Amino acid sequence: MNYEDLRVVTGPRSGATIAIAVHSTVLGPALGGARMWHYESPGDGVEDALRLARAMTYKAAAAGLALGGGKGVICAPTPERPEGELRRALLLDFGDAVASLGGKYVTAEDVGTDAADMATIAERTSHVVGLPDERGGSGDPSPVTARGVLAALRACLEHRFGDPSLRGVRVCVVGAGHVGGRLARLLAGGGAEVTLTDVDRSRRALAEELGARWVEPGDAILAECDVLAPCALGGVIDAATVERLRCAIVCGAANNVLADEALAADLTRRGIVYAPDFIANSGGLISVYAELHQLDRDAVTGLVDHIGSVVLEVLGAADRRGTTPLAEAQALALERLSRAAPAAAA
Repeated sequence: MNYEDLRVVTGPRSGATIAIAVHSTVLGPALGGARMWHYESPGDGVEDALRLARAMTYKAAAAGLALGGGKGVICAPTPERPEGELRRALLLDFGDAVASLGGKYVTAEDVGTDAADMATIAERTSHVVGLPDERGGSGDPSPVTARGVLAALRACLEHRFGDPSLRGVRVCVVGAGHVGGRLARLLAGGGAEVTLTDVDRSRRALAEELGARWVEPGDAILAECDVLAPCALGGVIDAATVERLRCAIVCGAANNVLADEALAADLTRRGIVYAPDFIANSGGLISVYAELHQLDRDAVTGLVDHIGSVVLEVLGAADRRGTTPLAEAQALALERLSRAAPAAAA
C-alpha cells in the first residue's frame, strides 16, 4: 500500500526536523500519536514515522474503527527530555505541521509526549485528541491501553492453555512506564506472578509494591515465563533473541515488537503464541477515537473487550490455515480496507 502523504519540515521556532506520515485515509482521518524522540539522524525519524503510520492503518482497520493510519515524529535535539521554551517551540512547530494537512491527520500523545503537550499543540490546530480532562478530552490513554493488552493476554492464555485465568500465570512485563506499570498492577490484582523491569531503576519501587520480582533490563527478554509482555520500545525480538525466548506467549503494549515481520514464522515454528501488537495495544487508539466521536464509557468498554475476541479470531485462523497470527491480523485489516476502498474512491 502506498503512502498518501509525507510532510518533513524544519520547525521555524525550534529548528528541529518534524515528520508526519499519512499512510491511509480510506476508513477515515489518519490518527496517530506525536512521538518526541532523539534520533541519530533526521532520516531515522522520518523512517520511524513511515513505519509507525503503516502500523496505525492496520491497527485501526483490525479494531473496526473509522480511522486511517498516520504518525508524527518530533526529532528532539538531545537525548534529554526537552523542557521549557524549547519544548513549547517544538510542540507549536508540530502543531503548525498538523494544521497544514487540513484534517487529513489527527494527532494524539505517544512516546515522549503527554496530555499537557496536546493542549499546547491545540494552540495551533484543532486536529488533536487526547487533551487533558479539564479541557474536555480523554486525558491519558494508557489505562485503556493496559486494559486492552490484558484482554489480548487473556485471549492468548485461553488459546494456549484453554483457560483465560491469570491465577499463577508467570508474566514478565518489560517496561514499567504508563502502560506497562498499569498492566503490571492489573496482572498482580488478577493473581499473576509478575516479573518487572525498566531502564528507569526508580520504577523498582512498583515491583516492591506489587510483590513482583525485579530483573535487570538486559535479562528480561530471555526470562523464563508463561507470558512475555514487551511494553517499551519495539524491535526487542530479533534474529538473535527469537531462538532463545523462554516463554509460551508474547503479548505486550509495545509497537513493532518484532524487528522483522519474518520472525513471526519463527515464533510459530517454536510453538510460541504471538498476539500481533497492533491489535493488542489498540486500546489507546480506542480511547482517543472515543474522544473524537463522543462515545460513552459503555461503548469504549465494548470496543476494548472486543480486542480479546479479535485476538482469538486471528490465532484460530492461523492454526486452521497453517499461517501466522501476524499474517492473519494483516489479512483481516486489509480485507476491511479493500471493502472500504471503492466507497472512498466514489
